[in-house]
Amino acid sequence: MRHLLPLLTVLCATAHASDYPTAVSAYLARFDRDGDGRIAPQEYVDYLSAGFHAMDANGDGVLQPDELPPGPRRLPRTLAAFQADLRAQFRRSDRNHDGFLSALELAQPPG
Repeated sequence: MRHLLPLLTVLCATAHASDYPTAVSAYLARFDRDGDGRIAPQEYVDYLSAGFHAMDANGDGVLQPDELPPGPRRLPRTLAAFQADLRAQFRRSDRNHDGFLSALELAQPPG
């Protein structure tokens, strides 16, 4: 988990501010592929993994230092490890433990 937040920060920094939805419901809709109004674990992982895939220039499932922006934390990171951290973050965010994230749970920082 210690590598997830810096990597998410890097992934998000590559997007433009105008790309972000202004309402929580619009943000939830970006994750919610089946349109049921809640986010399943795989929807969460898939959406947040898109930035990883975009940075993985050679498509080998590992972000190498040369695929990362300059900075102090340029350690190789596998997709599997990144996604394991995302699943742990999902579980912490699922405050009511129903196995899904609501718009409210998505808007709150992980517990």
